[in-house]
Amino acid sequence: MEGKCFGSLMMLLVFSPVVLAQSEGLQIGFYSSSCPQAEPIVKSTVQAHFSADPSIAPGLLRLHFHDCFVQGCDGSVLIAGTSTERSALPNLGLRGFDVIDDAKAQLEASCPGVVSCADILALAARDAVDLSGSPSWNVPTGRRDGRVSSSSGVSSLPSPLDSIAIQRQKFVAKGLDDHDLVTLVGAHTIGQTDCLFFRYRLYNFTTTGNADPSITQSFLTQLRALCPNNGNGSKRVALDIDSQMDFDVNFFKNVRDGKGILESDQRLYGDSNTRRIVDNYAGNIRGLLGVRFNFEFPKAMVKMSSTEVKTGNQGEIRRVCSKLN
Repeated sequence: MEGKCFGSLMMLLVFSPVVLAQSEGLQIGFYSSSCPQAEPIVKSTVQAHFSADPSIAPGLLRLHFHDCFVQGCDGSVLIAGTSTERSALPNLGLRGFDVIDDAKAQLEASCPGVVSCADILALAARDAVDLSGSPSWNVPTGRRDGRVSSSSGVSSLPSPLDSIAIQRQKFVAKGLDDHDLVTLVGAHTIGQTDCLFFRYRLYNFTTTGNADPSITQSFLTQLRALCPNNGNGSKRVALDIDSQMDFDVNFFKNVRDGKGILESDQRLYGDSNTRRIVDNYAGNIRGLLGVRFNFEFPKAMVKMSSTEVKTGNQGEIRRVCSKLN
């Protein structure tokens, strides 16, 4: 009986959409009457772009993260301009704006002035993860778009250089705990980064010509081959070097084994509390560990995407996501 129950649980988690509690101020199916095709339109748009370029998936996920960590999940990162969040240095490499604009144009044609850009972004991030191999989940919707976007607010964004103490501080400021931190950083199981953002770890970590001692020697050799000391800093390297296209737990195994690419990622294993969470996800039991992460990641995403949202009469519903009404 115990074996049967465990098998049923595995099937439920792997093949059924994760059903999550309604978030405060938001609700699942918010557009069911006002724009019934809202979620299918976003999903089909993401699918079309993903089919042309699968690397858009981590781009959309990162775009949503960067939105939520500055003034909450209000679509403010989408606003174009010389002094907006979008123009700030940490956001210059963001991708996926065209996907959001494409979905918005279709939604305006179908349901003018109804679906917010902030909700489109939250839904697109979910659909991007789904297409990358993680179970889908229900996204509570009803966000409204913010009217303020300033480059000065991006200091709240996590940085590859952040210590665990600073990462923790930035996540706590958004109502997220250590478990959420490690779980959400697990999004690095897909995506890439530039050599520029981690090459110092390979050649001059202590400013005396040494490598970061937390990198295993064999992996250090591999990374130095990918990113020569005076090579092209914009060369892209997978954050999960062994399975960059699959949304899986290999990222946590890499961190456990001294094969994290970003310093901030590898530091997760230097703190006793975050190390415990990494170990739980990395695990040794094939199958169970993947289910655990796939179950926890949607919960953390719903929690994060409910951060400082604008609802009711707050903000606006933008007609074009890149500019205020």
